[in-house]
Amino acid sequence: MARVKRGKIAKKRKKNILKKTKGFKWGRKSQIKKAKEALIHSLAHSYIDRKKKKRNFRRLWQVQIGAAAKKYGLSYNKFIHLLKEKKIELDRKVLSSLAKEHPEIFKKLIEKIKEK
Repeated sequence: MARVKRGKIAKKRKKNILKKTKGFKWGRKSQIKKAKEALIHSLAHSYIDRKKKKRNFRRLWQVQIGAAAKKYGLSYNKFIHLLKEKKIELDRKVLSSLAKEHPEIFKKLIEKIKEK
């Protein structure tokens, strides 16, 4: 019977793990046991942080909108409330970019929602 050489798949699996942990610190980039553990944690964190990213950007936009609205004598929550009353449906990302990049348009928007 012919000799069977083994380890092809195992070597491939280890190579893929080490490829994914390239750039990690210390033994977590070269020692398979530590690399596997580090990879599990890094994948978990990357999943969680994709969710956190959305939260963080929304908070940033709220702060930017609030700061821009304060210049015209409105708090953030009153500004959002008046927008909803006037049925102006702009999301926070757009409002934030308006406040930063086009303050004259943002000012017109505030004047529009302030009028009765």
